Amino acid sequence: MAPIGINPLPWYLTADGLSLSREILPGVYREVREAGFDAVQADVPPGTTVADFRTLLDDHGLRAAPGYFSAAFEEPATEAARVHASQQAQLGLTEVFIAPFFAPERREHPAVGHAFDAGRLATITDNLGKACEVITAEGLRPCLHPHVGTWVETEQEIRTVLDAIDPVLLAFGPDTGHLHWAGVDPVALITEYADRVGAVHIKDVHTAAARITDGDYAEATYGRHVWTEPGHGDVDLAGAVAALPAGYDGWFVVEVDVPDQGDGPKGSAELSHRWVADHLATTDVSR
Repeated sequence: MAPIGINPLPWYLTADGLSLSREILPGVYREVREAGFDAVQADVPPGTTVADFRTLLDDHGLRAAPGYFSAAFEEPATEAARVHASQQAQLGLTEVFIAPFFAPERREHPAVGHAFDAGRLATITDNLGKACEVITAEGLRPCLHPHVGTWVETEQEIRTVLDAIDPVLLAFGPDTGHLHWAGVDPVALITEYADRVGAVHIKDVHTAAARITDGDYAEATYGRHVWTEPGHGDVDLAGAVAALPAGYDGWFVVEVDVPDQGDGPKGSAELSHRWVADHLATTDVSR
């Protein structure tokens, strides 16, 4: 069975950004474990050593799931990529999600490909490819994570990056929710690039909220609750899983930015785990 983890964003994501510190993690990880998950996205807090982070995971009966590396990529980011990849490798991981930073212009106009510029995309693709070379040299497989609000948001942009960078250097790390919100059919795109999928973010979306174009990314997330727990939205999650290649044994990482149906972060995680137990824990992806 493919390994399954959760991104514990609901515990430390705010409208002003991430509030991630070593001090809050024991409480977060205790509740993650109580909700039924045994792996968490590996994001080492600033000022924390990899050894301390690994001990923290061990103390709570958890293991590391693929982390997330992002940079602007309008300039080279090879050293930051190397440092992050080294941490991930020390945690025993073999895949990592990679994506550009949020772009302010697209945060204000999410999911519509606002202010597209072919030259900028070419620069980002080139610098992302260089970061992939560094990450690969550290023994990890970077997986492109399309993300609403970044310069790799639309289907055209996703395809451009994937087709321009050698599959040896860059795998595909589809996020079902970000694809759906941006108007991309996750099942179709995963099917087409199935042989390149290295890890998957399982994420659900309320389509009616996603189709409203007024408001920025934060308003969509915190006001309209675009995101929801798996199985409570409109994404064809079962179809996305079924589109994976025979023998897929990569990670599934469940992600809910802000609790929607659940009672707080732990309640949200419990709902997510119920979906996992019903749909992934019994899914034969080695067919």
